[in-house]
Amino acid sequence: MTRKLNVGRAEPQSGETKSVVAFLHGYGANGADLLGLSQPLAQYLPDTLFLAPDAPDPCAGSPMGFQWFPIPWIDGSSEAASRAGMERSVEDVQAFIDDVLEETGVSPENFYLFGFSQGTMLSLYVAPRRDEAIGGVVGFSGRLLRPETLEAEAKVKPPVILIHGDSDEVVPYSALREAGDALAAAGFQVFAHTMKGTGHGIDPEGLSVALAFLRQQMDAPPEG
Repeated sequence: MTRKLNVGRAEPQSGETKSVVAFLHGYGANGADLLGLSQPLAQYLPDTLFLAPDAPDPCAGSPMGFQWFPIPWIDGSSEAASRAGMERSVEDVQAFIDDVLEETGVSPENFYLFGFSQGTMLSLYVAPRRDEAIGGVVGFSGRLLRPETLEAEAKVKPPVILIHGDSDEVVPYSALREAGDALAAAGFQVFAHTMKGTGHGIDPEGLSVALAFLRQQMDAPPEG
């Protein structure tokens, strides 16, 4: 059984929802941590509803925050617990997306996942395994989980942009190339941007690049 997520939201400035951007936060954070990004984005995406769910579980490594799944080298959990937690959160996020599409009437190609760190890992896992492609994935400072299964398990191939700081002290900068190479090899359209001198975070230039990607995808004609 999937779990109902607690979701923060910022309504579209125009009053009409034509697209949805869902933020998936990092380990130990919460939805509000990313929902603030809707403020600089909204003026350029006035018809976009921004959503930011909290991950379903309290975070052992950061008691005030939440986690999508345990991380063994941080919280001492087992690999089995981490894998089970991820698989359950995948089901939760898939159900969340389905509920949002039904609630808003927005088509899948106008729905976008915007992840940071662990939220990026989840976004890159969820999006290819949906029955219908979403509009795209913005992935900051994360990595691609189980790259060896991607080609066989991908049902759809939405466009992806990977953005990473070259001074990231939490998720190595090399994860950008590793994820990009695996996605490209599996036939995905992949864009990448390096935030120079940036650690584990989102700088203004990186956010501008993400905005440009979203605007480009929203303006692109649907495939097929």
